[in-house]
Amino acid sequence: MPGVVERYLVLGLGLGRHLDGLVDAYYGPPDLRARVEDGPHRSLRALTDDARRLIADLDGGAGDTRGDEHEGGDVLDAQRRAWLRAQVVGLHTVARTLAGEPLPYRDEVEACYGVRPRAVPEDELADAHRRLDAALPGHGALAERFIAWRESQVVPPDALEAAVASLAEDLRERTDRAFGLPDGERVDFVLERDKPWSGFNYYLGELRSRVAINVDLPVPSTTLGHLVAHEAYPGHHTEHTRKEVGLVRRRRRVEETIFLVGTPQCLVAEGLADLGLEVLLGDRPEPVLADHLRPLGVPYDAEVVAAVATAGETIAAVRGNVALLLHEDGVDASAAVAYAERWALLARPRAEKMVAFLTDPTWRAYISCYVEGLPLCRRFVAGDPARFGRLLSEQLTPADLAAV
Repeated sequence: MPGVVERYLVLGLGLGRHLDGLVDAYYGPPDLRARVEDGPHRSLRALTDDARRLIADLDGGAGDTRGDEHEGGDVLDAQRRAWLRAQVVGLHTVARTLAGEPLPYRDEVEACYGVRPRAVPEDELADAHRRLDAALPGHGALAERFIAWRESQVVPPDALEAAVASLAEDLRERTDRAFGLPDGERVDFVLERDKPWSGFNYYLGELRSRVAINVDLPVPSTTLGHLVAHEAYPGHHTEHTRKEVGLVRRRRRVEETIFLVGTPQCLVAEGLADLGLEVLLGDRPEPVLADHLRPLGVPYDAEVVAAVATAGETIAAVRGNVALLLHEDGVDASAAVAYAERWALLARPRAEKMVAFLTDPTWRAYISCYVEGLPLCRRFVAGDPARFGRLLSEQLTPADLAAV
C-alpha cells in the first residue's frame, strides 16, 4: 500500500483536476504529479472514497513506520498525524460538495477549515460605523464620506510598482531580523487583471514566489502595506520558504510540498499573513508606511488611517456575513451586493467584486480563513514574536491554536 503521505498528495492533485485553483501550490515529487495528470481522470465519487479510507487508515495507525520513498524521514507522530487528518477531512468535504452532496454552509466551512463561521451582529457593525463617523473628516452621509476618502487614497498607477518595491524591501529586512529568511529566497511582484482576489501568492518552490496584485480596481494606499506584508514578508512567502527548508528539506515532510484550498492549512496561513504587519510594526504601522508612500507622491492620510483601523477590522468582517447570506440564507447576488454596500461601506464596483469572490466555486467558503483566521492567530501569538515564529515553521491546526 502506498504511504499515507503519498496518498494525501495524490488525493489533492486528483481533486485539483476537478476544481481550478484547489491546488494553490505544488513543488513535490514530479513523478506523482505526472502520474495523476497523465493517468485516468478519477471521478469525484472515487476520490471521496479515497479520502474516507485515508481518514480511517490515519485513525487506525497507518504511517507509524517509515513508508515508501515519498513518505518522508519522520514517522507520523501524534502532531503530524493530527495535521494530516485535518487536511484530509477538508479534502473529503470538498469532494463531497463538488459531487453535489448537499451540506449546510456552516458545516462545510467547519469541516474544511476547522472553525464554525458566525455572523457579526449588526449592532456591532453599527457601532463601528459610529466610530468611523467620528474619525473621518468632513460632514454628511457616512458611506459617501468613507468611499470618497478611501478613493482619494488610491495609488497612482505609475507609482504602484515603486511603492511595492519600497515596502517589500523594508518589510523583508525586518522579517529577516525578526525571524530569519532562507538564503536565496526571492519574490517577484507582477500586476494582473480579471481575478476575484486583490492579491495572490503563487509559490513556485525552490524558495521563489510570484506575487500578483490585481489592478482591476484602483489599489488603495491604505491597504498596500498590508497587502505586501500578507503576500510576502512576513506572510505567505515567508511561511512557504521557512517550511520548505525546515520541514521539507530537513525533515522530509513531503506533505508540505502541496498547499490546498479547502483545508485548515489555509486558515492558519491567512491568519498569520493578516497578522504579519502588526507583528513587524506594532499596532500603529502608519508612520512607517507613510515614510515609504509619501515621497513617491502616493496619497496616504496616516492620521485618518490610524483612526479608522480598529473600526475597519470590524467592517472587514462583513465579508463573512455576506457569505452566510449567499450560501446559508439563499439571497441573490444583487441583495448581497446591496448588503455589502450598506454595511461594508463599499462603492458598488467594490461590493460587486466582493460578491464575485464569494460566489466563485473555489473561494465560496474561503472567506472564513480571513474573518476567523486573524483573531485566532492573534490570540495564539498574544504579542509574543516567538509564537509567530511557530506559525511560520510548524504544522499547526486551528484546534492547536484554540487550545493554547
